[in-house]
Amino acid sequence: MRHRKKGKILGRKKAQRVALFRTQAKSFFQHGKITTTEAKAKQLKSFLEKLITTGKKDNLASLRRLISSLNSTVIAKKIIKEVSPKYIDRKGGYLRVIKLNRRKGDGAKVAKIEYVESDQKNDEKTDNKV
Repeated sequence: MRHRKKGKILGRKKAQRVALFRTQAKSFFQHGKITTTEAKAKQLKSFLEKLITTGKKDNLASLRRLISSLNSTVIAKKIIKEVSPKYIDRKGGYLRVIKLNRRKGDGAKVAKIEYVESDQKNDEKTDNKV
């Protein structure tokens, strides 16, 4: 029975799923956005938002927790110093999932994950030019 079990299995064993989320999280924090399948994007969003919330505390325990989740000291420090301070006043919902067209090769549903605040700044810049 699947009572009270959250999340999708994504056709992988637990170790493979954890490795997938770690590598996609590292790529997301390096580039600021990532394109993947819709099912992976929805699961990755909750994983990433928990990491950002952990980084908002900015103490040694949260740094160590991030390093253990990501296996990367550089990315963990980037979350604490650059990403989390942008969302100090926000309670949650740091990311958005945007559905895109289907992938050409196999027809899989594709989605893009990005920060919520990134487009608002770009919209303000374009509004000033108009």
